[in-house]
Amino acid sequence: MRAHVVTFGCQMNEYDTHAIQSELAGIGYSFVDTFKEADLVLVNTCAVRGKPVEKVQTLLGELRKERTKRKDLKIALMGCLAQLPEGQRMGQRFGVDIMLGPGAITEIVPAIERGKFQSFEFKRELQFYSPPPPTGALSAHLTIMRGCNHRCTYCIVPATRGPEVSRPAEDIINEARALKDAGVVEVSLLGQNVNSYGLVDGTGSRRSRLPGYPSFAELLRMAGRVGIPRVRFITSHPINLDDEIIEAIADTPSVCRFIHLPVQSGSNRMLKRMAREYTREFYLDRVRRVRELLPDATISTDFIVGFPGETEEDFEETLSLYREVRYDMAYMFIYSEREGTPAAIHFGDMERRVKVERLSRLIEVSKEISLEQNLNLIGREIEVLVDGPAAEEGFVQGHSRGNHVALVKGNLTRGIHQVFVVHATPNRIYCLTDRAGEVALHERAQISLPIYESSFSV
Repeated sequence: MRAHVVTFGCQMNEYDTHAIQSELAGIGYSFVDTFKEADLVLVNTCAVRGKPVEKVQTLLGELRKERTKRKDLKIALMGCLAQLPEGQRMGQRFGVDIMLGPGAITEIVPAIERGKFQSFEFKRELQFYSPPPPTGALSAHLTIMRGCNHRCTYCIVPATRGPEVSRPAEDIINEARALKDAGVVEVSLLGQNVNSYGLVDGTGSRRSRLPGYPSFAELLRMAGRVGIPRVRFITSHPINLDDEIIEAIADTPSVCRFIHLPVQSGSNRMLKRMAREYTREFYLDRVRRVRELLPDATISTDFIVGFPGETEEDFEETLSLYREVRYDMAYMFIYSEREGTPAAIHFGDMERRVKVERLSRLIEVSKEISLEQNLNLIGREIEVLVDGPAAEEGFVQGHSRGNHVALVKGNLTRGIHQVFVVHATPNRIYCLTDRAGEVALHERAQISLPIYESSFSV
């Protein structure tokens, strides 16, 4: 039996895909690189924006054509899109056999055994599920919680992932230890809002703790004691990024000083319309505290451009916030209306031309500031986790503890290395294993400097 798995979307989906593959391997499946070789094709979907939904629809069309040649081909649709009426209609239209929401991935084996199956429940056993560690991986994901209690007006995640559910700390630490024993040197703790790990139902900054659960800050310290050299976490909601968490990062050496803190807009009017629960001033206070306790921290963010009702003045406030915070990197998107969200129900969309023009301006600001931030790294010795060969001949590629894309001259093995930064672009840094040859690397004739633009989307 052969399976082909296609994954769209976030790190949480990648983690879920690994769990699903582990279950399939347990019942005898091997994995192939293309759907043309597979008996079973599983598509793990994303529904946050329109573009990944379009990609899923295109793929399902190709799979439907393939099934005209092979009637026994089984197709499964999983993940956030499968949880929504939009995805369920799509599944019916393209003849999908198995439909599983993200809360029902533990049902994959009985679903395959039945042949035709669907489940959109949020299974309680998922809270206690730990997949085996990946084989041969240096970096791995580790889900610490699922779901989201916030109700941002543009976001479909509460409908697809359900309310917040925190995994027991003992299970998380045991999984982290298994990853360490398997050779993992970098683990990313995942959740829709990791800062609210272990908190009671609700939202806001004053929630009490669940009985028997540590705070997220305490969990970071616990993870830091496992012995994995690098510990990351994503994603944070600004309203729950308290001083205790920042202090835990500061005094736990293995926790990378990289904070992804989505802001979405620099305008208080837009933040209120988005139901983000904080103001520009509150957000800037959190950034100020990060800079005080973690002066060398890398800060990244998310922006939505062209949210319904955004005026030129609102957008200018976004530009000014970017310049004030001086983000190292950002993920920038034009607003994409999602069926069933409050914004889609109550607000009219903006003209696409305006959204694209504003996104282009924000990208230019981001390139300018990212270049300035990256140039500040030149001459420093940094740690890079090398993943493998780069597309550019003579280089290997990896990422720093601050999550900078790093290209290192030479043929280094996969793993953690100390290198020196000698050149920078807005999107990456170039490094040597020693300072010798720095002049040669600066000669543009000897290296290519491609534009690396994965951080924005229209």
